Amino acid sequence: MFRITPIENGICAVNGIYASGVNAGFKDEGLDLGFIRSDKEMDVVYLFTTNKFQAAPIKYVLRNEIKKTNFILANSKNANALTGEEGIKDIEEILDFLSSKIDTKNPIMSSTGVIGVRLDKEKIKRGIEKFDFNERDSNKFAKAIMTTDRFSKEIAFEVKGEFGKFRIGGVAKGAGMINPAMATMLAFITTDANIPKNEMREILSEINEVTFNAISVDGDTSTNDSVFLMTTRSGDYEREAFKEALKQVMQKLALDIVKDGEGATKAVAFVVSGAKNKNEAKIVAKNLTNSLLVKTALFGEDPNWGRIASTVGASKVECDESKLRISFENVVVYDRGKIIFDKETERKAHEVMKKREFKIYVDLGIGDGKFTGYGCDLSYDYVKINAEYRT
Repeated sequence: MFRITPIENGICAVNGIYASGVNAGFKDEGLDLGFIRSDKEMDVVYLFTTNKFQAAPIKYVLRNEIKKTNFILANSKNANALTGEEGIKDIEEILDFLSSKIDTKNPIMSSTGVIGVRLDKEKIKRGIEKFDFNERDSNKFAKAIMTTDRFSKEIAFEVKGEFGKFRIGGVAKGAGMINPAMATMLAFITTDANIPKNEMREILSEINEVTFNAISVDGDTSTNDSVFLMTTRSGDYEREAFKEALKQVMQKLALDIVKDGEGATKAVAFVVSGAKNKNEAKIVAKNLTNSLLVKTALFGEDPNWGRIASTVGASKVECDESKLRISFENVVVYDRGKIIFDKETERKAHEVMKKREFKIYVDLGIGDGKFTGYGCDLSYDYVKINAEYRT
């Protein structure tokens, strides 16, 4: 048995972790350059985007096969993607400068923002000189990595049980270009749990599959998507307790990204069951979260279940309209080949869709495969935000 208790200060809830953010001049106002630092080297594992054009920060980490670090530098407004070898050299120069200001071990850089623009190294260097390396303010770091995000995203827990105790905290950014296939999204998770090295990546990958890889805002996979898990190993550890705590951290951050989807007014869970297997359930759920017709119906609060059924049928999974069941929360609109959609049912379904958050259930009636995908609507504001992204 174990108990998970929410605590304050995100990634800095872990003793020995420092973080903050400053304005380096990438944004007219607000924070745009941040750091995470630890007193000693942390074991680190990571999951990166499946986009073939991985950004320079990702290439740098993979090229150097970084497994331990005591420093992460992160900037917003510039992705340092599609910048070639020069982009990697820019990182090397910046991190060399950083090391002249504070002792670093295998420092990592992470970036998010506009693709195809070289980093302004001088701005970053001036920003580094503003850092208070002893500050412990998780929220400042969370704000420094925001781009089109409307709010910062962070969470922390203390976990206690017969095994002892550990802490875990996380921050993330993301609101658009979200379709994780390891969303643009960055996530940084710190803990003091004494996780066996051979379990870190396995557990992170397992939990990532049902959290960050289960969300979509617009179906686009970024060049910079990254999830980092770092541990100081100063706490205790129990596998199931850690898995549950990590899941709660990543689930909360992932759902915050969906709720903060660019221009989004709805956050919707597509609960798919009865598929031939889990993979086919996931295909259906992801297709529903990405369908423009479904997303616009969500925005219009229109219970157009035909769009849902059509998306299921186009998913190329095993399905049969005589076995299909669709409901908006507890309002069934189509049941095993029968249309249950009179005026009263439509009214009830419409009332469900007025809510900020709700669930749509799709039962294929084929097997026992199930998966829940999380998505949002597509509003006028999404078009406006992305039409003006570089201006």
